[in-house]
Amino acid sequence: MESSSLTIHELQTLLRDGKVTATELTESVFNRIDAVEDKVHAYITLTRDDAFAMAEQADRDISEGKFRELTGIPVALKDNMCTKDVRTTCASRILGNFIPPYDATVVEKLRAAGAVFTGKTNLDEFAMGSSTEMSCFGVTRNPWDLERIPGGSSGGSAVAVATDECIAALGSDTGGSIRQPASHCGVVGMKPTYGRVSRYGLVAFASSLDQIGPLTKDVEDCAIMMNVISGYDPRESTSVPADVPDYRRFVDRGIEGWTVGIPREYFTEGIDPEVETAVKKAVSTMEALGARCREISIPHTEYCVAIYYIIAPSEASSNLARFDGVRYGFRAAGETELLQMYKATRSAGFGDEVKRRIMIGTYALSAGYYDAYYKKASQVRRLLRDDFDRAFKECDIILTPTCPTAAFRIGEKTDDPLQMYLSDIFTLSVNLAGIPGLVVPCGYTGNGLPVGVQFLAGHFQEGMLIQAAAAYERASEGEKRRPAL
Repeated sequence: MESSSLTIHELQTLLRDGKVTATELTESVFNRIDAVEDKVHAYITLTRDDAFAMAEQADRDISEGKFRELTGIPVALKDNMCTKDVRTTCASRILGNFIPPYDATVVEKLRAAGAVFTGKTNLDEFAMGSSTEMSCFGVTRNPWDLERIPGGSSGGSAVAVATDECIAALGSDTGGSIRQPASHCGVVGMKPTYGRVSRYGLVAFASSLDQIGPLTKDVEDCAIMMNVISGYDPRESTSVPADVPDYRRFVDRGIEGWTVGIPREYFTEGIDPEVETAVKKAVSTMEALGARCREISIPHTEYCVAIYYIIAPSEASSNLARFDGVRYGFRAAGETELLQMYKATRSAGFGDEVKRRIMIGTYALSAGYYDAYYKKASQVRRLLRDDFDRAFKECDIILTPTCPTAAFRIGEKTDDPLQMYLSDIFTLSVNLAGIPGLVVPCGYTGNGLPVGVQFLAGHFQEGMLIQAAAAYERASEGEKRRPAL
């Protein structure tokens, strides 16, 4: 078996015992990239030379007995996280030549833990999308069916993990951008509590919703990655100084006696019968593990899409105002007047979906409309958070579908933004409430596409999610498959 197909925890043992070197592991991963990248297009930028230099350093560290949590482990980074001296494009023409002078905090932490960076992965432009079709660097394809989308916006990271083009990856999640592609690609993805992982160095989309999290091959790897990237960061104003437990301690625990809430609003008209069957089978598995599953209600769920598509575009229109051709990246040529240069740069630099969201957000924030839209949406957002607070007084965790359907065909929804937005209907509420969510594969459709089940917990209860997901993963081990490329 190629070492690129193994998990972090399996490789830690092999590296420590000298049965594989970091250089050999990195070579195995880049051999895999050479074999499949042309088919799936997971990466925007590969950092092959840097990766082998980091791997050689890891081998020197191991020989000196300096073994850290990710020593020698190849990790991919979504291309909206700043990496010193490596371009960070956000899959946008306007940042196509932007090379940051510093690392994001999560990149610093991974580097300090000994990780080997393989490159920067593809995404929907500025993380605005659900399919990784909205990238100016081209479409990323689902390894389970190359004619289908991998989910988005962290589609490149999910595909890189699913195809062994890295061992683990980081994504960002503003409305489901880690969990939805994890579900569509058959990997594990976690969106941590808002404030648990520093956003310093993450190019902002919607500042009150964005959160960085891991995509991995199993739940134990997710716990290892969370141990590395979690924690307070004084450089980030929304980072929370909460204690960070050792998440790996939760992996081997059971869930006997737990109460699992099943929200009735997530099993409605529009959910694909094969997805519903797979998720209900997961409910049965949780009951077999000793948990008590009971129906609950999150009554403001029906407003999630409306709330999200006011708040997120409003914050995006503010955040993206900085990209005007003066300080960052692309500038349109031939304009001598300042205002005309702004217009020409932003018109040519942004794609259609980004322009659509900037216009929606600018309208919602304009004089005379703020109270009717952004303020009202924020008030309903508070009601949604109250729904979850009440729910977690009745149950330990919540179990839901991740998406209404399995991965859809490339191009199927690009001309209908509303249908695209509705594909995130089961993930948006988690970002609006600021709680953590974790997705684990739970089955396959009749044509072999993965389906993921989503676990939710109260604020800063990532350990409970890892405990529940790991218990479920052990119980359903026989259903694991790998994409054939």
